[in-house]
Amino acid sequence: MVVRVQAGALLVLLLLVVVASPARGEVTERSATTVATAPETPLPQRLSETGLYGADGASARVVGADTLPFSPQYPLWSDGASKRRWIRLPPGTFIDASDPDAWRFPVGTRLWKEFAHAGRPIETRFIERLADGRWRFATYVWNLQGTDALLAPERGVRALPAPGAPGGLYAVPSRADCRGCHEGGPTPVLGFGALQLSPDRDPQVPHAETPPPGHTDLADLQARGLLRLLPPDVARTPPRIAAGSAVARSALGYLHANCGHCHNDTGPLAAMDMAMLQSVADAPGSARRTWASLYGKTSRFRADRGDRGDDAEAQCIAPGRVDDSTLLQRMASPHVMSRMPPMGVSIVDVAGLQLIRQWILDHEHLSHLKENAP
Repeated sequence: MVVRVQAGALLVLLLLVVVASPARGEVTERSATTVATAPETPLPQRLSETGLYGADGASARVVGADTLPFSPQYPLWSDGASKRRWIRLPPGTFIDASDPDAWRFPVGTRLWKEFAHAGRPIETRFIERLADGRWRFATYVWNLQGTDALLAPERGVRALPAPGAPGGLYAVPSRADCRGCHEGGPTPVLGFGALQLSPDRDPQVPHAETPPPGHTDLADLQARGLLRLLPPDVARTPPRIAAGSAVARSALGYLHANCGHCHNDTGPLAAMDMAMLQSVADAPGSARRTWASLYGKTSRFRADRGDRGDDAEAQCIAPGRVDDSTLLQRMASPHVMSRMPPMGVSIVDVAGLQLIRQWILDHEHLSHLKENAP
């Protein structure tokens, strides 16, 4: 049985499971038996079976008492989607924070992230740490009635009808897409770390979220005994990005959240020498490293330079030529083959682009003043 959902329909496709043809967003019930990972530990077919919700079930959208909501201070831009996030640790366990930049989560840890447009949930992403230490990833797509969400196919859904999303369509990532982002840095858990959960929140970051009622943060996790072994200097003072201005702080945080999971010193792209992650253990050093890895550094990206020709070497941040900086060109590109980030984004984050441009201009201005000081 196949159900087709037209682009003008109220929200996402419904049915017992979501399997879409790449072009049309069609779903088939049969797919429910084909998308689980390991046979010995199959993924739940419904979001309501993952342990997120309490006794009232998914239709009430009330999470269980042992599941903690949280909100990172530097959110990832996702085409303007609103989000809700939760974490649950197995009873009697805790997070090992002895490395403050790469927390170690106990086996059985589960996290959820809900995406919504126009006030309606579209998908909820789920990650879980298995007994062998691996992490597995899944996405659940909400039915039209909002009563439950159903396991998406492993390949994702390229064009899901979703009023409120840009163009009325929404792309559900494949599991390979999830791994591509989550496995590119020092820890596969993104948005849940010492910097992101610091009580010293940045009030000027673009798209800043108001923490939900009952949310957990760094201090709360420690008070509950759910986070242990955090180095004393980090525990004493709420972490924050080392920056000389509010613009610089927000810009570095924006790059940390939107780019750092791929562009860092430890992941598969380390050879590119673009260090976007901010460190809690060495905040000043990481801030300097980010600027040094971008300013005047050669870029392999070649944009259309129009009547200026290709004489000038392409650079991530071109000194004195902010509009020629490939960092900004890629953030502003409408083309999928050149746009950054490459996944989860279809429209330009204008506020984020303006912030990074101002950061570059401010930094160059301050550097020029220092160089010419008597």
